[in-house]
Amino acid sequence: MGALPAIADLPWLIRPPPEFADRCAALAAGKAADPGLEARFLAGHGLDAGGARRLGRALKRHAEAGGDLSPLAPLSLIVLANTTFDFVGDHLPAAAARHGVALDFVLPPFDQVMQQALDRASQTARAGADAVLVALDHRWFGFDRPALDEPEQALDNGRRRLESLLDALAAQGPASIILSTVPSPPLPLFGNLEPRVPGSPRGLVDGLNVEILRLANDRGALVLDTAALAARVGLDRWFDPVGRLAYKTPFAAAFDAIYADTLGRLLGALRGAARKCLVLDLDNTLWGGVVGDDGVEGLTLGPGSAVGESFLAVQTYALDLKRRGVILAVSSKNDDPVARSAFESHPEMALRLADLAIFQANWRDKPANLEAIAGALNIGLDALVLLDDNPAERAQVRAALPMVAVPELPVDPSWFPWVISAAGYFEAIAYSAEDRDRAGSYAGDARRAEVGAQARDLGDYLASLDMRLRAGPFDAACRARIAQLINKTNQFNLTTRRYTEAEVAAFQADPAVVTVQARLSDRFGDLGMIAVVIARIGLADDGVREAVVDSWLMSCRVLGRKVEEAMLSLLLERSAAAGAERVRAEYRPTAKNGMVRDLFDRLGLTLIDEDGDGVRRYRAAVGELSVGPLPHRLTRADPWT
Repeated sequence: MGALPAIADLPWLIRPPPEFADRCAALAAGKAADPGLEARFLAGHGLDAGGARRLGRALKRHAEAGGDLSPLAPLSLIVLANTTFDFVGDHLPAAAARHGVALDFVLPPFDQVMQQALDRASQTARAGADAVLVALDHRWFGFDRPALDEPEQALDNGRRRLESLLDALAAQGPASIILSTVPSPPLPLFGNLEPRVPGSPRGLVDGLNVEILRLANDRGALVLDTAALAARVGLDRWFDPVGRLAYKTPFAAAFDAIYADTLGRLLGALRGAARKCLVLDLDNTLWGGVVGDDGVEGLTLGPGSAVGESFLAVQTYALDLKRRGVILAVSSKNDDPVARSAFESHPEMALRLADLAIFQANWRDKPANLEAIAGALNIGLDALVLLDDNPAERAQVRAALPMVAVPELPVDPSWFPWVISAAGYFEAIAYSAEDRDRAGSYAGDARRAEVGAQARDLGDYLASLDMRLRAGPFDAACRARIAQLINKTNQFNLTTRRYTEAEVAAFQADPAVVTVQARLSDRFGDLGMIAVVIARIGLADDGVREAVVDSWLMSCRVLGRKVEEAMLSLLLERSAAAGAERVRAEYRPTAKNGMVRDLFDRLGLTLIDEDGDGVRRYRAAVGELSVGPLPHRLTRADPWT
């Protein structure tokens, strides 16, 4: 692939297998052995409109029959647009499944945006969706015509109209709002002067996009950067005057798939399904040549040749991903000392061993090694992306581990960074210091495991970690991170209820709700926020004031550190402070949270009943529960101190 790849064709995805139609039919009929895994496998191919529609119909039939698509995370979406999104909608279920989401979406009638938001009986209001995509183009704001006499007034009118829409949607419920940026209009009036004229269509849209980003920040909304996508593919290709006039389509049909995929990434990140770890092959992936045959001095890397600079660019991009929080690992068929020698002695290496959470060089098969990497990092296989130049290795991993993302790569390594970026594996909906430090934190996990292997017993190991637990109620500074944790935590999650940032803010402000957030650090580093508890205070039917645990979730990285006991102690303390005499809690089973089925039993709560769906209900008097000595130094934040 020497020429520029066409992002609209999703070239990192392989073509569907010959049996694609038959497997879609089996999924629709409920005959797939693992429907969720099968859905993600089928969605992980480059699908044309016909293939996407076929898979979308299969997913819909499976859902209508009551089928479960776990581990895909369910999400309902409303699309409010002033254009017809039906053709885009053909691609949405497949794109969402590709990124870990079982999507149920509704397309209200064309160009009924304000009516849908203001009418309490509208399709949008009745749906009670998890998220609303506000997909408006420049025409909805009146920016298809210039406003040369009063540009400030025109921009203010557009902003106010959007604010009115958002206010109306907020009154309908706490759905996550996704605001789309607006591509520049395709017909400039002033040529190169266009962006400098405030009242030109381009000037108006540029100002509008600034306001959209401000509104997203102020209201905790997500942003779908449609303007960037349109600029990337080219505005002259993006806008299709024939399709617009004939069918009122938002853009050319050639971009339906990439638009849907870009939205799917955002929905996956909203549900915590974005990938976390980039696993790198070595020979002919991070450098040119085979280190075992050519020696360190024979590798092609760095300045002096286009090929060497290409491989250096791969390393540099990987390092940039690490700096924004992506975990890096190496998995290579190599002798370990030989493979390490390149990192230790090659003068042009940008990546160093310290940048890698896991370094794995052996002669085992790649799927087994990837399973070991996921296990060592305590993350799912669906969190991994494999960058490997070898087509046979890629095919083997896809066949054995379909939940691992394996992008198809061109022959020319110059395009490797483009592929990783264009595929959108590491989509983010927030960025914090914790995100930035995540890669180093996972590297610390490996060092913690080494200490654990050497410790005499659990108590000895926990004491050696010198753990510090900081806990407090929800606050504005951590609200985005709390919502992120609520939406991405699947395994240690007692009820798996999902809440938006707006709902988190409502819990924070409600005096009848106990909220707890906790952070953990130890001598190897800061693990960041690792636990969230939400409990509602109220009177039970028997008149007893009680705390009802709505949500309790924790990072699996802190299992076995007695953090569960610490969180119970904090829950009891804060519930008692709120006047509660009793705690009630429940475990609601999902495909991923079986590990906490017996948590409340282990913590001493009394099992009251278990229904046919496996929901287990517990209660205990606040004064009856006690927690023994804990290995953490606890710091309480204001206003608890």
